[in-house]
Amino acid sequence: MTDIVLVHGGNMSTRTWNLLTTGDPVHTEDGKMGARYWEGTIAALSAENYRVFAPTLTDELTGSLRGHIGEIITVIGENNLHHVMLVGHSYGGMVITGVAAAMANNIDHLVYLDAAVPDPGDSLYSLLKQGMISSGEQVLIPDPAPPYVEPLDFDPQIIRPIPKTYIFCTKSEYSAVTGIARKKIEASPDGWTFVELSSSHVPMADQPEELYRLLLKIASGIDA
Repeated sequence: MTDIVLVHGGNMSTRTWNLLTTGDPVHTEDGKMGARYWEGTIAALSAENYRVFAPTLTDELTGSLRGHIGEIITVIGENNLHHVMLVGHSYGGMVITGVAAAMANNIDHLVYLDAAVPDPGDSLYSLLKQGMISSGEQVLIPDPAPPYVEPLDFDPQIIRPIPKTYIFCTKSEYSAVTGIARKKIEASPDGWTFVELSSSHVPMADQPEELYRLLLKIASGIDA
């Protein structure tokens, strides 16, 4: 049966989460969510007997993209996972791409949740800037923390055979960037499934049940 590894994006503040969530407010000691925003997702997937892993990545002020990729590789290796559905949200799209390129034989499916879809040499920052230029829209750009400005070098041929799903959040405040991903997929759709979700950039907050159903549908398709 497929195992599921969830990779969060930037370390979201609890204030941002609480403005979006349809559930109870969350308060943490450091005011950050880390991987905690996956809690409902973990519960929904685990209830269907999936093993789910959602590590909190090293803080972006002290971490690196290479380091974050290594952290997920360690989770997969230490837990002896060989049939993985790897889900990356937002910046997490950079991470799952690097993980898949490093251990493609362990990955059965890549899910990009309103996430960056890099080409070799891209960084999150370069994609944000590209999105602003191509769309003419202003994008809320995070501080230039090391993981966000670090380019990702990988061989796209390694990950090409891995089935991929892109979940496009139609109310996302990062549509200028996710729109780039959409155009890439439309130009070269082989191996991709593209679906839309009527949510903000953080569907686990404002459309959680719809997100859970969608991820379960993807996982069950892999196991069919």
